[in-house]
Amino acid sequence: MTDKPKFQYQCTDCGATYNPFDVQYMCPSCNAKNTADEPPKGVLKTIYDYNTLKKQSFEALAKHGFIDILPIKKTASLPNLTIGQTPLYEINNLDGEALEGTLFLKDDAQNPTFSYKDRASAVVSAYAKENGINTIVTASTGNAGSSLAGICAAQGQRGIIMVPAAAPAAKLTQIVMYGATLIPVDGTYDDAFDLSIKATETLGWYNRNTAFNPLTIEGKKTVAFELYEQLGRQTPDRVFVPVGDGVIISGVFKGFEDLLKLDLIEKMPTIVAVQSTGSDNIARNFTNDDFEVKQSQTIADSISVDIPRNYHMAKKFLKTYNGEVLAIEDQDILEASRKLAGNTGLFAEPAAAAAFGGFLHYKKHHKLESESKNVVLLTGSGLKDLKAVKEMVQIPEPIQPNIDNLKKYLS
Repeated sequence: MTDKPKFQYQCTDCGATYNPFDVQYMCPSCNAKNTADEPPKGVLKTIYDYNTLKKQSFEALAKHGFIDILPIKKTASLPNLTIGQTPLYEINNLDGEALEGTLFLKDDAQNPTFSYKDRASAVVSAYAKENGINTIVTASTGNAGSSLAGICAAQGQRGIIMVPAAAPAAKLTQIVMYGATLIPVDGTYDDAFDLSIKATETLGWYNRNTAFNPLTIEGKKTVAFELYEQLGRQTPDRVFVPVGDGVIISGVFKGFEDLLKLDLIEKMPTIVAVQSTGSDNIARNFTNDDFEVKQSQTIADSISVDIPRNYHMAKKFLKTYNGEVLAIEDQDILEASRKLAGNTGLFAEPAAAAAFGGFLHYKKHHKLESESKNVVLLTGSGLKDLKAVKEMVQIPEPIQPNIDNLKKYLS
């Protein structure tokens, strides 16, 4: 007799449910109708027995690593690395000026491969380990690939990473150093994504792709549990999230939604989706009935996506819980990165700095309430993409080592 599973998959579009006895990616019915020029329908959402779980306190859930609301059997299946539990820094002023409300910076660059993506890779890898799967493939603009490569190295698994050939060198270096198989693709992220799906279908590799694999959202939701805990069992008023495919923001929503369904919180924070105007295919289509694609071109490579793979789920979350969308210029993203580093000592890559740029936009337009708690998710280290800030950085010419030259230089 087969044990009852602790969760089910539910299609976010047609509502069909599936038991997770086998590897499941998309809703078969909805996926069969998808076309290459539109965001896919049929992304699956993981649903738990919330009525039973309500009997547990948050402390009890946290004590066991939230295993009861994760799609794996035991925490021992996770990598032996510190993933999550990243710092939350409180900031009360910028450039010497007091802020309206309080700013909290959630620094997920402190994860093992220096990005938020480790949360998803860890859960996917643990599931693979529990099910005797050794080879995992993903398409990535860089961070998800370097994340999976590092997690596979820790778990003794084989990682195969497909990236656009133009991905930042630092991220490609990480992938190679972790020992994964790097496959540069002469094309876009979407081209790499499609190739990885074809490889999964023909070669049988387990696929980590965001949205395609529903467990990625489950890994990324854990940040909501941490924020609730770090803020003293309180929800923030607002969370600024950098958005590309729409998976990170869906994970944030899903984490807080789990807490809502468990009656642990009473309201959803206002979650703000921040994109670059050069890759704004979620923000620009937010009020549209039909999706209109625009080719992406932005310095923020990690959120540069033509066809957001989790568009429909992200949009549904934003609509259901009154989330907000915002697109800012690349120059504002670079300025946000400079201001963040100069004021806080945290150096974020452009995609992560976009979220801080969203906060600065709200500050400039006086949209922050005086007593509000505002969280910015910093999803990746600035060292991952030095090329993006190269024009902002001027390295001084060397001086001869004597005190007169030093005084002359300083004057």
